[in-house]
Amino acid sequence: MEESNRAHAAARWLPEVADFRGSDAAARLLQALFRRVDGCITIRLWDGSKILAGARAREAATNGFALGFRTPEVVWSMVLKRDPLQLVEAYFRGDLEIDGDFLEALRIKDHLDSFKLPAPEFVKALVGAVKLRALNRAAQRSARRAQFASGIAGSAPRHSKAHNQDAIRYHYDVSNEFYALWLGPSMVYSCAYFQSAEQSLDDAQQAKLDHICRKLLLRPEDKFLDIGCGWGALVLHAAKHYGVRAHGITLSERQLAYARSRIAAEGLEGRVTVEYRDYRDLEGESIYDKAASVGMFEHVGLRNLATYFDAVHRVLKPGGLFLNHGITHEREGWQENLSTQFINRYVFPDGELDTIGNVQRGMERAGFEIADVEALRRHYALTLRRWVSELERRHARALEYVDEATFRVWRLYMSACALDFESGGIGVYQVLAGKRCKAPLGLPLTRKHLYVQ
Repeated sequence: MEESNRAHAAARWLPEVADFRGSDAAARLLQALFRRVDGCITIRLWDGSKILAGARAREAATNGFALGFRTPEVVWSMVLKRDPLQLVEAYFRGDLEIDGDFLEALRIKDHLDSFKLPAPEFVKALVGAVKLRALNRAAQRSARRAQFASGIAGSAPRHSKAHNQDAIRYHYDVSNEFYALWLGPSMVYSCAYFQSAEQSLDDAQQAKLDHICRKLLLRPEDKFLDIGCGWGALVLHAAKHYGVRAHGITLSERQLAYARSRIAAEGLEGRVTVEYRDYRDLEGESIYDKAASVGMFEHVGLRNLATYFDAVHRVLKPGGLFLNHGITHEREGWQENLSTQFINRYVFPDGELDTIGNVQRGMERAGFEIADVEALRRHYALTLRRWVSELERRHARALEYVDEATFRVWRLYMSACALDFESGGIGVYQVLAGKRCKAPLGLPLTRKHLYVQ
């Protein structure tokens, strides 16, 4: 039933096929553009014709997926606009279809930056693209629809409080019901902690929450701060199972409402509080015994990392423990490339990543003593594959809460991230640190307490 609903929803989304022409010219252009792609790609055009492209097209051993071009504009724009993300937006609009192995199809993203032909070939492709556009000007005009809207509006300075608030609303205030479809009952939007690849996602998420609490040595009556508390999973878990007094902050109004409803439903109003607050507006000094930030500091911005770590350091008591769980990049800084453009344009308007070395250096400069570092890259790849599988399985339900374009953004974004974690382009680390003081941090001499219960 889900599959038939999915097909019906996709058919509704796709445009009516106009009287487009020039499929032979489009085929030649696509074969030129994809000729360096490893393997053999099946390409279907708007008139029903089919071609093979790629470095091994003559062998006709296809890669397990097909690209369907429903309009010539997608083809000529790749040449004339010289923007690899034209293919991405075409997929979001429904002008490009991906059939078969979706994750395998995304592996061609590493080739998109190389849509740069030698000068003679480019001139030939340019002439072909101009002719293809002219041939279809009238038909394209009659089939034109609104362009896909991306990013956030406004002119607030990047990573200012106003910009961060807009960015968080853009990403997280989509729909709590939409997130629940693929996050599952835990409502945890960060990588799980798997004991094995066969473990259920929800069990692995509960294991992650426990892992964080044990690392922080949470004790009854500890004052615990969760910066970027999401839908409240960690503060609730810490209060119920470790007896802490927990406080969470978020910039998502929908997450805040959801977290407060969960706190009330579980009768934890006396032990757990959440509020709408920017980390820069945290009040007081030496307030909390322990603090955590899970999947939040990616939004901070590289130039604000010192401010972020200073704020956490200020509100922690001397000797207090802080766990920073966040995604990192293989290269220093946030250099512009296809992946960073995609993330900032469509998913995280304020997202910036750095290397784990630079993250630790920033923590040390703020006065933290690094106690433990754990890499969870493989865990996030497994988590993302589970999320994508759930999202695809519940496509029809998802369209009750978001439009098809939003569904496609999330499907592509999480699939691409899974591949990036698997290849090592991005990583994720839990860094446990303490606010320096004259006495030792009070941690056990070994890590045995993390694994023996």
